[in-house]
Amino acid sequence: MTTLEENFKDIINPPSIGDDIEGKVITLFKSRLFVDLSPFGTGVIYGKEFIIARDIIRKVNSGDLITAKVSGFDEKEGYIELSLKEARQALLWKDAEQAVIDKTHFELPVQDANKGGLMMSWQGIQGFLPASQLKSENYPKVEDGNKDRIQDELKKLIGKKISVYMITADSKENKLIFSEKDFDGTHTNNNGGNQSRGNAAKMAELSAKYSVGDDVDGVITGTVDFGIFIKINEELEGLAHISELDWGLIDDPRTIFKVGDVVKARIIDFKDGKVSLSLKARKENPWTEASAKYKKDDEVTGIIIKYNKHGALASIEEGVSGLVHISEFGDDKTMKEKVEIGKTYSFKISIFEPEKQRMILKLN
Repeated sequence: MTTLEENFKDIINPPSIGDDIEGKVITLFKSRLFVDLSPFGTGVIYGKEFIIARDIIRKVNSGDLITAKVSGFDEKEGYIELSLKEARQALLWKDAEQAVIDKTHFELPVQDANKGGLMMSWQGIQGFLPASQLKSENYPKVEDGNKDRIQDELKKLIGKKISVYMITADSKENKLIFSEKDFDGTHTNNNGGNQSRGNAAKMAELSAKYSVGDDVDGVITGTVDFGIFIKINEELEGLAHISELDWGLIDDPRTIFKVGDVVKARIIDFKDGKVSLSLKARKENPWTEASAKYKKDDEVTGIIIKYNKHGALASIEEGVSGLVHISEFGDDKTMKEKVEIGKTYSFKISIFEPEKQRMILKLN
């Protein structure tokens, strides 16, 4: 019997190749990162996978919790082989999302062109610059709008470096979109991002005109995984994070909000050159009314709307949800067998803290 067979013989559902698995970093030794994957054994990142993930590995310390993908099994040594390639990609997309928020400036070379625009890459991720997002000096001037001639003109830009910023970073759809328009270009950094020199002065000026708590109306200029961008006027644009869009649960802002929609928002923060907005702050807080309707030990009915690592989320009424903890079921599989998304069940409130928007439920 191999070491792995010995490790797995008493374990239900041992890990398989392709599974995501979580563990604590043990140590880094001679280009190998060892991870405690109890009760399954020890994981190791080495060789090609170590090289791919070296940027992430530099940042981890013993005791850190990491998530990796099972890539194989070392039967001789008894290690579970791990890959952090997906983790590196996730880290890059997170940086890209932040670059969208910050309107970070990049100098990127044009790699190719088609009838719709230009191809360029950032950190190995292929991106696209639509022709409609080009400044006038780079926009193809073709009088009859012939697409073949437009493509010919765009191809003349191949190899040229263009000052751009990201307007869309969507990891789910692997979509990275750039724009050249409306960038002030006050500070350029060929190796990555920048902060505009006039940013502090601009924010000081805006702070004199606007205050935290001000109600404003604006137009949606962009939708991303983590929220929506809202332009209040020519000088003020901000982000409403997904957590500030509504009192109810929103998984994807793009299913509800569209570019061009007019929305009512409230300024909730000026920080580090960014304006933070909230839509839900201008709506009645449903937990205020719920505090007068419900109390601990009450029987309620709710619809299961989501699973997460903590358990199942049940909607009691619009904007008021409670968590049925995973410990109620024992494991994830049993939870999904006992409560199905979209179905209504009866619960008992075991913890109710409306001021914290927290409700814990027990299944009847």
